[in-house]
Formats: sequence, structure tokens, C-alpha cells
Amino acid sequence: MIVELENDNLKEIIDQNKNVVVQYSATWCGNCRIMKPKFKKEASINEDITFVLADAEKFPESRKLANVDNLPTFAIFSDGEFKNQVQTNKYEVLKELISEITSN
Repeated sequence: MIVELENDNLKEIIDQNKNVVVQYSATWCGNCRIMKPKFKKEASINEDITFVLADAEKFPESRKLANVDNLPTFAIFSDGEFKNQVQTNKYEVLKELISEITSN
């Protein structure tokens, strides 16, 4: 499942789902646009994980949940808690991050 944040309510989504992967991005971010289709591909492969697209500039409270200071940032949450994050434009690095919550 993939969700595009429309409100600054990422915490609610994290609390309501066992495993969550978030792509923090911004409209001006070229690498974010490059990674978005790859992120969506992972969402289609990992149907038991909730994938969330979050605009880091529009939603500051959501951004704070993963201490985002660069884009694109990908963060994983499991059982309501922040687990890890990476700042990358490499698909393999994103897949490695996702594997951290699919292996538990």
C-alpha cells in the first residue's frame, strides 16, 4: 500500500501500521523524482508494508520523526518506533533499508 501524505499526520499512520517506509522529498528535488518510481515499485513488491510519500517541506512534524536534514531521505518504522534512515538516490541502498524490516 502506498499513501501520499495530505496532512502532517505521519505519526498516526506509523502508529496504525506494523511496518512503514517513508520517502521524504520535495517538489524541487531532482533525486526525489528519480527515486519515486523505485519507491513505488518496492511498495508493489512488499504489500505487507505501508509506504508513505511525505513532502518534507509541507509537513515539519512528520519530518522530525526521522530527523530529516537532506533529501531524499528514506526512513523505516516498525511497531510505532523509528528504526533507521538513509539519504540516498541509489535503489540498492533503499532495498537494503527495506530489508531491515522485512527480515523481522
